[in-house]
Amino acid sequence: MDEAPMVHKHAFEALDRSMNDIFNTQRNGDSHMLFGGKVIVFGGDFRQIMSVIPNAGRQDIINASLSSSYIWEKCKVLRLTRNMRLTANSGSSEIEQTRDFAKWILDLGEGKVVGDNDGEAVIEIPHDILITDRVDLIYVLIEFVYPSILENINNSAYFQERAILAPKNEVIQEINDCLMSLFPEDEKEYLSSDMLCESEHLHDEFDKTLYSPDVLNGLKLSGISIHNILLKVGVPIMLLRNIDQKSGLCNGTRLRVLTLGNRVIEAHVISGSNIGSRTFFPRMSLTPTDKRIPFKFQRRQFPIDVCFAMTINKSQGQSLSKVGLFLRQPVFTHGQLYVALSRIKSKQGLKVLIMDDDDDIIDSKIMNVVYKEVFSNI
Repeated sequence: MDEAPMVHKHAFEALDRSMNDIFNTQRNGDSHMLFGGKVIVFGGDFRQIMSVIPNAGRQDIINASLSSSYIWEKCKVLRLTRNMRLTANSGSSEIEQTRDFAKWILDLGEGKVVGDNDGEAVIEIPHDILITDRVDLIYVLIEFVYPSILENINNSAYFQERAILAPKNEVIQEINDCLMSLFPEDEKEYLSSDMLCESEHLHDEFDKTLYSPDVLNGLKLSGISIHNILLKVGVPIMLLRNIDQKSGLCNGTRLRVLTLGNRVIEAHVISGSNIGSRTFFPRMSLTPTDKRIPFKFQRRQFPIDVCFAMTINKSQGQSLSKVGLFLRQPVFTHGQLYVALSRIKSKQGLKVLIMDDDDDIIDSKIMNVVYKEVFSNI
């Protein structure tokens, strides 16, 4: 089970109980064995982002971790010590530099930069990976990650290992709009169909006139597509839902648009286990689970988003050759900065842009968040 630290411990505990029910029905004396006596291998890095729990505090996130579960007491920890992303792409002349950079990333993830980094702490980013040009900063970042983009519109491999990362969706949308405007193709707009769920009509006290289609259309929630998706042929997109796991069409899979139909989109898979395959997908009915919304509604829309840029959380688990980290706002949870900086295959492929809300360079210092309690049982 890969990326185990990202999963809530209740998922593993439920699996443990289910497997015990299945395999121990005739062996009550062995009911104390985990997972019905089967060997389960967990993969992952506790320096990375933990379970995403809305409105949760530090202790809530720690308590949801696998290392806080009763399962962890019976786990045998095997440590991997070599950074395969960096060392596999380093020449003999770069070995020393790569080793130092890999150690700096590990220290950052464990909160060992600038002393005892437990919780929020300000650290300094090395000058050689910073963007310091004072003119048209965002364009400099785009040009670094996507050089000669117009010459590579039809090249799926070009988009396969490049991305601009940021902590929040607001910045992502701005970068995606900027890059898509460079494409010469005609733009096609897809609008969603939004409606209240039938269960809401059963409540006598619920006034459905307060939630007109315009109100529902304006809602932007994590995990579902926006009301109006603008696309062009050649643009990279990301799936927001699991569609067909056997075919590699999972949440987070990246594709490149080939054809824009009225009811179906054809795309070329550029990440995951089925790189190179073509697929078609229609609109889907999506129901958000955000508890901040006091009612249930359904949005029928293509389960995709443009992904020249993506959030740091979405990039977890990916290996990229060119990464631009855009920090208009600081990271806000454990492991985010570590994940963003460790996606890269070489130090030369990484650039960091630190700005304030007025789009001015502030300095080389940035927030890092590390919850050291998660390492106490490892």
